[in-house]
Parts: sequence; C-alpha cells; structure tokens
Amino acid sequence: MTANVLLMNLTHLNDFTTQVRRDIVRMVHQVNSGHPGGSLGCTEFLVALYQEIMERKEEFDMDGIGEDLFFLSNGHISPLFYSVLARSGYFPVSELVTFRKIDSRLQGHPTTHEGLPGVRVASGSLGQGLSVAVGAAEAKKLNKDNHLIYSLHGDGELQEGQNWEAIMYASAKNIDNLIATVDYNGQQIDGSTDQVLSLGNLKAKFEAFDWTVVSIEKGNDLKSIIEGLEKAKSLTGKGKPVAVLLHTVMGNGVDFMMHTHAWHGKAPNDEQLQSALEQNPETLGDY
Repeated sequence: MTANVLLMNLTHLNDFTTQVRRDIVRMVHQVNSGHPGGSLGCTEFLVALYQEIMERKEEFDMDGIGEDLFFLSNGHISPLFYSVLARSGYFPVSELVTFRKIDSRLQGHPTTHEGLPGVRVASGSLGQGLSVAVGAAEAKKLNKDNHLIYSLHGDGELQEGQNWEAIMYASAKNIDNLIATVDYNGQQIDGSTDQVLSLGNLKAKFEAFDWTVVSIEKGNDLKSIIEGLEKAKSLTGKGKPVAVLLHTVMGNGVDFMMHTHAWHGKAPNDEQLQSALEQNPETLGDY
C-alpha cells in the first residue's frame, strides 16, 4: 500500500470512527440505558476489523463459508457492534434509532432470534464467546475453508473460567485459524481489574497455554491496530492460535468518560450528550 493510499484509508477510517462514536452516545442516551465506556474504547478496533481487515461477502448468511467471521463475546458493547454493522451495510443505519426498544432487533445484548444480519451468536453471558469462536474455527478446518475467525473479549471477562478451558483446548487442537482479541483496558463494572481480580501477566498466561501473542500498545490508534492485526494474520496457520492484547482506553474519544469504570453501563444526560457530540463532529451523517 502506498503512502497516499494509506492516508486516504486512514482519513476514511477516522471519519467512520468519529461517526460511530456519535452513534454510540446517541443510542445510549435516547433510552437512558446501555454501555458506552467499552463501546467507545473498542471503536477503532471494530472499525478497522470490518472496514480494512476482514474478508467479507456482500450478502450475509449464517453459514459464513468463504469469508472471515467475527464473534463478539463481550456483548454489552452492542451499541458499537450495531453501529459498525449498520454502517458496513448489514442493515439500514436508520434502524439504530430502535436500540433497546420493545420489539427491536437491536436488543441490549445481541441475539439471533430476531434475525439481525451480522449477528451469528447471542452474547449476553460473558465467558462463552471464545468457546464459540473455537468451534467455528474447527468448522472452517473441517470445511477446508481457509478463512479466519476473529473474536473480541473483555479483559474482566477472562475472570470467567470457561475462557481458560477454551484457551487450553484451542492450543491442544492446533486451532491456528483463530485470532482472539482482548480489550485490555484494565476496567470492569465494579472498578479496575487489578482491584476486582487481578489478571496478572496476561501475555505470559496465554504463552503458557501455547498461544502466540501480539500486543498492540496503541489500541486506539487505527494505524497501530491495522499493523497489529496484519501481523496477527501473518502468524496464523503455524500450529497455534493467536491472541491480540489490545491496550485501549475505556470511553476513548469522550473526555469525561475516559480512564474510568464509571461509564461502563451509564448513559449520558442531555448536557453530557451535547459535550460528547461536540468532541466528535458529524462526518458520515447521523441516523
């Protein structure tokens, strides 16, 4: 990729990211419910994944054969997921206005019975997404489909024991078509992860379970994310699953939400919404 092409891509991705942040705070505000902190912290990652990294088919189908697949494990960051899906063409952007409303396909945690394009698995209960991703990766191998499985997990979510069973299984069975990313922001609903239940040396733990680990220190920088994910892709197919430790800031892009667990599941009031929107000027058009 030439420098000019990269610059054009980053300009588009930055505009996309800014608009997604607007979507997130507006969606949560309109129903006074939802999870803006983690959604904002992972915005750059999910934008880069869907707009730059994954190989996706034009039409969505649940089989997912012949394309890369993504599984969101920390389903409470659904405002981000819905915004990126809508603005990536999976369903109309105008549907974002129905977030968390009665009979909406856009529930607080993604579900499958509403048939929302882009959602492959319900993800309300934390700790289950990695098991699903490992199963999907095995299915790819059985189908001789060389595409990759991506997943996203909260760092506090790794306090759930089921994750470690899946981590052990993935390496033991050489699931090397899987890239599992951890949103490593050090915050969870009740405080910092160190205060609630320390994760210790997460890199060393994944490596002890025989995973390859890639660290993205600037987890809210699009260029760093793209470079890190490209590196992770280059390490697939070598007998080991790949873990990406994505060092993010919770609430990134909205100054009063950053660096604190307080906005894990709290909606902004009218004045706070206006401040958040002023920090993220409209780029692609509001819903």
